[in-house]
Amino acid sequence: MRYYRLVNSIGDVCLSAETGEGILENITSVEDEVTDILDLMKASFISGESIDDLTRRILDSGDSEKISLAEVTRSISETSSGWVLDRPFDPPEVWAAGVTYKNSELERRRESDTPDIYSNVYNADRPEVFFKSTSERCMGPFDNVGIRSDSTWDAPEPELAFVIYKGEIVGYTIGNDMSSRSIEGENPLYLPQAKMFDNSCSIGPCFATLETIPNPQDLQVECVIARDEKEVFSGSTSTSEMARTCEEICEWLIKSNFVPDMTTVLTGTSIVPPPDFTLKEGDKVIISIENLGVLENDVIEV
Repeated sequence: MRYYRLVNSIGDVCLSAETGEGILENITSVEDEVTDILDLMKASFISGESIDDLTRRILDSGDSEKISLAEVTRSISETSSGWVLDRPFDPPEVWAAGVTYKNSELERRRESDTPDIYSNVYNADRPEVFFKSTSERCMGPFDNVGIRSDSTWDAPEPELAFVIYKGEIVGYTIGNDMSSRSIEGENPLYLPQAKMFDNSCSIGPCFATLETIPNPQDLQVECVIARDEKEVFSGSTSTSEMARTCEEICEWLIKSNFVPDMTTVLTGTSIVPPPDFTLKEGDKVIISIENLGVLENDVIEV
């Protein structure tokens, strides 16, 4: 199933599951102690029951509130349900993997004054894994993502993201790894500043279980950037083009490194705008991944 966290105008939060095409069932309306996917994760771990089976059992036990998914993608003032999309969960840490696609390696070699290091990483056993964001810097659907005020060349990076619980992958979402190509290109040691800043990434719109995404290495990924309501860039790829699997990236991340439950890991991109393109304040970034929906954010300067 796909799970969505919703919020209303007075700050109430609920967890819902998509049980039919575009139809959400409010789990919290049946079991008021379940307001977050982490609540289900803990119960699943203790009981040995899958998250989806546990959800079905909860929903079958009561009369859940039915909500239109299309409704919750509107603003509070426009929706009749009273609910709008929230960030699907609160990741305590966000990490990212780089140079996982051949196109990404070529683009980063082109932007860098020291291009050989990217080829070395692409062909090495050990991946490039770096700390991307704290929870406070990570945005949700329709929130603003940032470009740095001291950067001259900025791009979104649409990526499949996986979620870790007790050291294992338990689900997936969409991630946007906002990046300063000018800062990283100046010197690879500036990577932390190129990657980590206010509003530096977003995730959403949902959390999808392993049942929903049985093969994460075969998903279509698309990205559109709009400016003044006109498309100025579009690109697509497939996660089948990844040189490393999600499991491989996860295995390297947790070597000698404890990560808290619900840590989220962005897996890299091959959708890169051309060198003459840079994001501007007011742009809209729309990322879609097969079986995960659409993550949309506006761009601001931070």
